[in-house]
Amino acid sequence: MSLPKDNKDSIPEPTKGLEGIVAADTTLSSVNGEKGILRYCGYNIDDLAFSTTFEETICLLYDNELPNKERLDEMTKNIGEARVLPKEVIEIITELVGKTSPMSTLRTVVSVLGHYEKNVPLKELPPKALRLVGQIATAVAMIHRSRENLPIIEADPTKGHAEDFLKMLHGTDSSKTQVNALNLYLILLADHGFNASTFSARVTAGTLANLHSAITSAVGTLSGPLHGGANEKAMDMIIEVGTKKKASDYIQNAFDTKQKIMGFGHRVYKVDDARKPHLKKMAKKIWEEKNDMKLFEVSEEIEKQVKDRKAIITNVDFYSAPLLYGLDIPTDLFTPLFAMSRIAGWTAHVLEQYRNNRLIRPRARYVGQIDRTFRPIEQR
Repeated sequence: MSLPKDNKDSIPEPTKGLEGIVAADTTLSSVNGEKGILRYCGYNIDDLAFSTTFEETICLLYDNELPNKERLDEMTKNIGEARVLPKEVIEIITELVGKTSPMSTLRTVVSVLGHYEKNVPLKELPPKALRLVGQIATAVAMIHRSRENLPIIEADPTKGHAEDFLKMLHGTDSSKTQVNALNLYLILLADHGFNASTFSARVTAGTLANLHSAITSAVGTLSGPLHGGANEKAMDMIIEVGTKKKASDYIQNAFDTKQKIMGFGHRVYKVDDARKPHLKKMAKKIWEEKNDMKLFEVSEEIEKQVKDRKAIITNVDFYSAPLLYGLDIPTDLFTPLFAMSRIAGWTAHVLEQYRNNRLIRPRARYVGQIDRTFRPIEQR
């Protein structure tokens, strides 16, 4: 597209999608896409995945240090006690059930929860943020049970976050494998650099809007199918394929018709997503415990068929899908579950933005016409 004469040299060439643009410094997470390494506060995710809890990850993101037992016990207690919603918010969930998607309901809930919080100075914000970590989990469980006309299960602050969520969702105790699987999922998706939803939260916080406004922005951004909604679409594909023998024809047709195959490709990673092998390993354990490997084997076959045809990486969405589905979580709750994990990173990033804030205000390059002659409406 040709530019107006007086605009050619004034603004640099834009980078579509801000690819490769460094917008700010952070101490929270780093992604090495060339080597497939994800680190939280300097710790390799490979070391954290099976050796920590989600509560430890939250401590790490909030404190920039792994906790000792006293700090971890405090964090677990605080998040447990936060898994309570005001009765007015419960009424809103009940009112919205069946009228909109779980993700839209969750976005509304986050916004409304801000009404019940006081404005506090920066040093008092972390406890406020932690309340939101607990509340989002309870909201997701309530959204599901309300639409199924099931009784609400109250939170048990003595339980870990993953275990209590599964109890609130299903109404029954879960196996150790199931709790470990959800705990792993929450850890692995807690933060991931300046992904779209995190960046939108920081943009909102950069205006000095309040915490709940920033997280509402993040939830809305996550809802898109190119971000948080991708694992739901990946699971839909796995279910549609159904059997291993159908995978080859399905994938070939997808390539022939240039359909996007959810769960593959990534803006940053040049090798498989750092989180993929851990999710795949745990998804396999879940389906082994169910004594039904059919859908997991379909997942493996789809991955094989894709990679036989194209050098494309497997991302976090692909194996997070059968992991969550193996936990009997409906596919339309996958994105709310993503939010339940990423709330740890979102709130940590908002706190970091507030501590070293500058309004995030990029420029746009105008490529339209200039010096146009105005004519009154009678002459148009």
